[in-house]
Amino acid sequence: MATEKRVRHILSLSGGKDSAALALYMRDRIPNMEYIFSDTRKELPETYEYLERISSYLGKDVIRLNADIGFDHWYEMYGGMIPSNHRRWCTRALKLKPFEQHCGDDEVINYVGLRADEDRSGYISHKSNIKAVYPFKEDGLILRDIEDILKTSGVGMPPYTKWGRTRSGCYFCFYQQKIEWVRLKETHPDLYDKAKAYEKPYVQTGNFFTWSQGESLAELEQPARVEQIKREHVIRIHRKAARKENATLMEVFAQSDQAEEPDEGDDQGCLICQL
Repeated sequence: MATEKRVRHILSLSGGKDSAALALYMRDRIPNMEYIFSDTRKELPETYEYLERISSYLGKDVIRLNADIGFDHWYEMYGGMIPSNHRRWCTRALKLKPFEQHCGDDEVINYVGLRADEDRSGYISHKSNIKAVYPFKEDGLILRDIEDILKTSGVGMPPYTKWGRTRSGCYFCFYQQKIEWVRLKETHPDLYDKAKAYEKPYVQTGNFFTWSQGESLAELEQPARVEQIKREHVIRIHRKAARKENATLMEVFAQSDQAEEPDEGDDQGCLICQL
């Protein structure tokens, strides 16, 4: 008589609020859940602190992938070329590949923290043995619910949100907004300088690649530029607030929906790092 094949339940933590809330939400529903974190070794110190806080609440260790091979190993393998939204080797090498290696050929249910109020897709493995499920979507949980889960548990929001960082991921993530680079400079000047040191001509072509779209970190940190970024950020906040105040009036006059004006250099980002 054939034995039933074991199914593994795996939840990937990114250091962000959604995956954290999902881990807390699923703790008592799936007692044998594996919690993993793909460690680039270039995360914010607040991210590592947050993972310890989550682990303490779960009463279970978070498995660290890439514990011995981090970003710098792959940076050298790619010839000293920093990643970007067009060259996302960091996602493949440091997130996707370690995750699939950890799963192996086992049957795996992968729990993903996409919310019911989000219109986007999470990472879907091409391996037939890995099935993604979305408990928040299935149960109709939205942002307000996620914030409540984190608050009532005592785990709280990720600590880096206190100084204005909006996403998890490496401290030099190229999806950061300009204002987030400014805040990194103000909060962790040592990490800003380390990120700046990666910006140098690519040996094979001589091209100069930058983390932040359109300018180097040496240019971005100039006092006049910092003040400009801060002013533009305040203007965007006021514009967004005004649009929200006028939303009902706009609906009355049947005006077409306008896409929300993005922050300068703000892309959706890599979901496997951000969720």
